[in-house]
Amino acid sequence: MFSFESDAFLVDDREDLIAVLQMRFGHLTGAIIGRIYEIDDINTLQRLILAAANAVSWDVFVEELSAGERSFRLLGENFNPLGEFINRRGGINGKKQK
Repeated sequence: MFSFESDAFLVDDREDLIAVLQMRFGHLTGAIIGRIYEIDDINTLQRLILAAANAVSWDVFVEELSAGERSFRLLGENFNPLGEFINRRGGINGKKQK
């Protein structure tokens, strides 16, 4: 892949990540946007897009953002976007999860 193509993909992925974060969590600080624009690995950006879409809370996403390139799995209830909603309603079918 040519450099200008990969640069275009990086820009698109950064913008996609910012858009997902704004939809899920609202206003982003300049510091977070700056951290996103410092990322130059397309795999990391794509993982963070998935994390942003599925993280149960802002804090979980920030933890994943801080993990950098060393993180590679999105597992467990921290990445269930309905997790907080289900817990607030008392679990699934009114039964708390174990």
